[in-house]
Order: sequence, then C-alpha cells, then structure tokens
Amino acid sequence: MERFKLAAPWPEVKEKMKEVNLSLSDQDLAYEPGQEDALLERLQKKINKSMAEIKAIIESISANRGKAG
Repeated sequence: MERFKLAAPWPEVKEKMKEVNLSLSDQDLAYEPGQEDALLERLQKKINKSMAEIKAIIESISANRGKAG
C-alpha cells in the first residue's frame, strides 16, 4: 500500500492537480485516507504515468503549497 506524505490538505492538492491536468475530474481525484492505491490506480489509467510518478507529483504539489508556479 502506498502512503502519501501530504503537507497540504487533500482538497487543496486535488484542486492544484486539476489545474495541472485539466482532464482530471473530482471523480478521478476522489480520495479517502487509506485508499491511496485506488486513487493511484485510477490516475495511472487516466494520465498514463506510473504509480511512483503520480505519488511524486501529488507529494510535490503538497510540499509546494502556496507557492507560485
């Protein structure tokens, strides 16, 4: 099971993910703690990146909370 290290609340990360990839919907980004694998599998199919790449993107967005860019 993959675990995220989130520095920002998930709703903030989710909105930033939608800004970065306009094809992502709220349904694609539905997440509950403990359900990381389900989220990663959905995103893997949708954006064609590995689970490790997606996890890195999520954690990077979370860590850069509030920064321009």
